[in-house]
Amino acid sequence: MTATCLVVMGVSGAGKSTIARRLADSLGWPMAEADEFHPPANIDKMTAGVPLTDADRAPWLAALRDWITEQSRNGIDTVVTCSALKHGYRDVLREARARVRFVHLAGGQDLVTDRLRTRSGHFMPPSLLDSQFGDLEELAADEDGVTVDLARSPEEIVESALLRLDLHPGAPPGR
Repeated sequence: MTATCLVVMGVSGAGKSTIARRLADSLGWPMAEADEFHPPANIDKMTAGVPLTDADRAPWLAALRDWITEQSRNGIDTVVTCSALKHGYRDVLREARARVRFVHLAGGQDLVTDRLRTRSGHFMPPSLLDSQFGDLEELAADEDGVTVDLARSPEEIVESALLRLDLHPGAPPGR
């Protein structure tokens, strides 16, 4: 059977890592951070406050897609964080040989800006948030996923996502 990959998506500062970790722990699935798949040139650009282009993102998304496929071939369900802002980026991830499902953490720019101001140790500066919100495309009808309000508590977000995706901790994913 095809494995499942949950992609926790949204703009920088939405809480992707926190929610992905909680989902992975709840389901007992391994988790990967998409940031770890960026080539050094991408990290250098973002650190300098330069938005990435679609060309910059292409090899990054392909590497993540290939990792999802590799895990699925081994029968491993996974959770990954990935901004996945555009439908086209999500299309690349959906090329993986897995059931790719999305959990979009959505919320207002003011809330996310406040969160970014208090975050440390990340290469993405708050100055790039405008470009991320400009690129963001909501989940479309052809995409398997749910949108959750990031203003809710992490516990409420995880509970809502699992319920709406019909995933149950300790049980195999709905296949």
